Amino acid sequence: MSTLDEPGRPEPPLAADETETLVGFLEYQRATFAWKCAGLATAGLKATVGVSTMTLGGMLKHLAYVEDHWFSHRIWGNERP
Repeated sequence: MSTLDEPGRPEPPLAADETETLVGFLEYQRATFAWKCAGLATAGLKATVGVSTMTLGGMLKHLAYVEDHWFSHRIWGNERP
């Protein structure tokens, strides 16, 4: 069982094997993104800041794609659809 920090994110393990470390950091990063986006409506997820065209919704899609790419394609060797 992991310890939660002040915002409620699970702390990655300090001493663990490769799988536990990877999963721990993925859970921490996912929880960080969820914490930052908590309570936002559709308009908030579509909002841009300054001259950037990046939105939080777009970033979420990107993060999901990259995670899927690394696990499905790079690690497991599955072909991209």
